[in-house]
This record gives sequence, structure tokens and C-alpha cells, in this order.
Amino acid sequence: MADPIDYNSYSDEDFRATFRAWLEANYPERFRQTARRPFYRLRGADIREWLALLCRDGWRVPGWPREHGGMGLDFRKQLIYHTELERIGAARVVDMAETQLGPIIIQHGTPEQIARYIPPMLSGEHFWCQGYSEPNAGSDLASLRTSAEVTDNGFVVNGQKIWTTQANDATHIFLLARTGKFGRKQKGISFLLAPIDAPGITLRPIVNLAGEDEFCEVFFDNVELGRDALVGELHEGWGVAKALLGYERVWNGSPALAGKALALARLLVEKLDKGADQQVMHRLAVLASDHDDYCLLYNQYTDRLANGERPGPECSMLKIYASELLQRLTEFNLEVAGSHGLMIGEFDLDGIAVDLHWQLMMSRPPTIFAGANEVQRNILAKSLLRMPQ
Repeated sequence: MADPIDYNSYSDEDFRATFRAWLEANYPERFRQTARRPFYRLRGADIREWLALLCRDGWRVPGWPREHGGMGLDFRKQLIYHTELERIGAARVVDMAETQLGPIIIQHGTPEQIARYIPPMLSGEHFWCQGYSEPNAGSDLASLRTSAEVTDNGFVVNGQKIWTTQANDATHIFLLARTGKFGRKQKGISFLLAPIDAPGITLRPIVNLAGEDEFCEVFFDNVELGRDALVGELHEGWGVAKALLGYERVWNGSPALAGKALALARLLVEKLDKGADQQVMHRLAVLASDHDDYCLLYNQYTDRLANGERPGPECSMLKIYASELLQRLTEFNLEVAGSHGLMIGEFDLDGIAVDLHWQLMMSRPPTIFAGANEVQRNILAKSLLRMPQ
């Protein structure tokens, strides 16, 4: 791994040019998003190859402190970093270690946990998944039933997690489990770490409507973990988990995916000769205007963060609008494609391979994961509008 460079000493323009040049020279062509799969995510060995490449040249984890191997970028340069990845068409990576677990280990972990877990997170040797949601504890996560019995040697975990993103690609899992019962249901939950191949852990991939198996069920059957599996204090994992939010919803609210769907919409209208259809053009104009308005809102909000503000509950607006606009655009694309929209699988659009069904199906989960939009609306109602519960 290259020694961390203080990129905050660069001007924004120089930083952008430096990272852009590195991406142009090093980003693997086979990882780029295409018209067929503009929401493409890396999986398996491809994830590890890309993370190792970033780590090798000092471009890994832009928001982590430099003393822990990150880039230590201020928010404005983090925004440039993500914008340049979007510009080059970089495939998305669901890296729970970067966005969630790493900062928690740095903040709440013991020195031994930091030394043990942080370096392989950076190199991509360890790839983590998040064990939170359960069949009867999704949006109401504090109702979880997975238990971790406290023993002389550590913990014995039993229960089930569901919708565990890319668990079948992961080497490790961080999870919430109940270690005690108290008056408040948020009390008595502990934050634990486990290797995914620990005896007693079973994975069952769930194939979604797009044919992808990136969501999994994870079963724990008398899984024995040592005391060093606990992050933070016993029974206080709820507070640890809440600290994970940070800037995650800001990045989840990026207009980039909706922008790719809008670009495809314009391509479909052009290639399928729909430009004379006033109804189609009116709907396209509305969607394009909504996207432009949202880009303005997003830029205004990120400018405030770049000037020192901290993310607040209004982040929920970003996640709601970006995910629902994405769905409206993919629905429009399916409809404007006419008979092509009935196809499952890709079709040829003037030499371009397009798979509208895959894109429509992959646009459905964003309104559910990372906090369902209904829950986000409740957050806005309570925190910003001061409405009664």
C-alpha cells in the first residue's frame, strides 16, 4: 500500500485532474457500466481486485483518517472522488467495510481489533456484509430475535438474518444480536463480528426478479464466537449501529443512477423514433426537469456539507427522491420501448445491447434498503415538520 498523500493540500482542480488521470490509466475496462447494465455492481473476485488496486496506489477509503490507511479527504474532495468514479462509468461496489464497519472499528474497537481488522479491510482481503434485518425485524430493527448467549468464553449465536447484501461474496459479517432483555428494546443488543465460514453459519442466496442472487438469508446455529467478537460495550450495540449512518445517506442520494436512466431514456426516444410523439416528449421533459431540479437540490445540500455542516435528518429527502425518480425513469423506459419492453433479457438497439427488464427490477430495491422510504418519511415528519407520532 502506498503511503497516504495529503491530497487536501491540492487544489480541487489539481485533485480532480490527478484522480481522473489515474482512473483513465488504471480502471479496468471490463468493470465499466454499460447501456445494458447502467447499475452494474462488482461481485466476488472482481471486488477484491478493484479494492486491492485502489489500496496499492493510495486511493482507498477517501473518508477514513490517514493514520488508519485512508485518504483523509475533506468532504468537497470526497465529492469530487465520487463524481469522477461516476464520470468514468465505474461499477458500483457495496463496500460495508469502507462506509460502515471500518469507521466503527476505528472509533469503538480495541487496539487489537484495529490491528487485526483494518489492514485486510483496506487491501480487500476481507470483504464484509451487514447482518441486521430479520424476517420480522426490518424497519423495526430493535425487535430483532437473533440471540447471543453470553458464555465464559464469549458468545453462542442463534437466529436468522435476511436481505444480507452480498453475503455470498463476503468473508466476514458484522451483526446485531440480543444479549439481554431490559425495559427499552434498544437496550440489550450487542454488536458482533464473525467470519462467514464459522461453524454453524449457513448462507442461502435469494434470487431476485432481475435474476441476481446478491441478497441472502444467513442462519446461525450455535455459532461460537470469542469475547473479542464484541465491538463496544456489551448490550450497547444499538448506539454503535446508529453511529454508522454518517454520510452514507448522502452518497445513497446521489443523482447518478437516475442520470444514467435518463440518458438511456433519451437514447430510446432517439433510436425508436419517438420524437414526434407529444405525450412521450412531454413525459420525458417532466422527468428531465425533475432530474435537473434534484441535481440542484443535491448540489446545494452537499455544498452545505462541504462548508462544515454535519448531515442531519434532511438526508432522508435525498434518499427518497433519488430512489423514486430512478423508478419512474426505468418505468418510462420500459413503456417507451413498446414491444421491446415485453422482453426479458437484452435486445439490440442499433448496435447497443439493452436489458430494460433487468434495469426495472434492479430499480425496485433502492426504495426499501438503507431504510425504507416510508420510514424515511416518518423521520422527516417527526424531525423536520415536528408532526405528532
